[in-house]
Amino acid sequence: MNIAVAGGTGKVGRHVVSIARERGHTVKILARSEGVDLVTGRGLAGALEGVDTVIDVVSIQTLSAKASVEFFRATTTNLLQAAKAAGVRHYLALSIVGADKAAAGIYSGKLVQEELVSGGEVPWTILRATQFHEFAGQVLARSSVGPLAVVPRMTTQPIAAREVAVALVDAAEAGPQGRIPDLGGPRVEQLVDMVRTYARESGQRKLVVGATAPGRLWKAMRNGTLLPEAGAAVGRQTFREWLAALKQQQVHPKP
Repeated sequence: MNIAVAGGTGKVGRHVVSIARERGHTVKILARSEGVDLVTGRGLAGALEGVDTVIDVVSIQTLSAKASVEFFRATTTNLLQAAKAAGVRHYLALSIVGADKAAAGIYSGKLVQEELVSGGEVPWTILRATQFHEFAGQVLARSSVGPLAVVPRMTTQPIAAREVAVALVDAAEAGPQGRIPDLGGPRVEQLVDMVRTYARESGQRKLVVGATAPGRLWKAMRNGTLLPEAGAAVGRQTFREWLAALKQQQVHPKP
């Protein structure tokens, strides 16, 4: 199968690329580093010629609903138009668990993405997943001011990015299925605890403080609204297992 991975250099995208290639698929990466700007559409014309399936894992780090909506509306519209023109037979998008329950911040953009994909003319599949284990490090970096890190209070069920990638390649091989079961990790965690553990294990001396605020998104983060519902698929690797494996890779990097 000829697969194009939009966002193929990102946290989950690089795993999608490597897994798809390991399984014998031909993979094209759609990213700025490869001369394709999905926001403006530059370099996208003709890029999907001969492609059977598009796997869309593009992402943006923002808490702004406006920025998120603008980003996902632009990238998804450009990709869908190019996919239709090229005769792509399957459009597979990665979304976030709870996108329709906390339509604020980045979730607003993901909901727009889902609406565009499901309402488009290219046969589609949408997989919603929870936050990746890498989320702890990203939050620590964004929330730190000197020795202090102010972290949102959030109940989450984090999943290994590689396990999400496996599920995406499986779905690509299965063909268009519409909404498939959500995917979450094996354990419910508190984000504050995850960030504290990540900081300690990575040798960063930080005072990690939990915080909250009014609003729909903050409420959903606190009360478990963003957890997968019954019937969701469940990954295997816990956050602490992932962290241990990450430390092992750093101590003994692959040649």
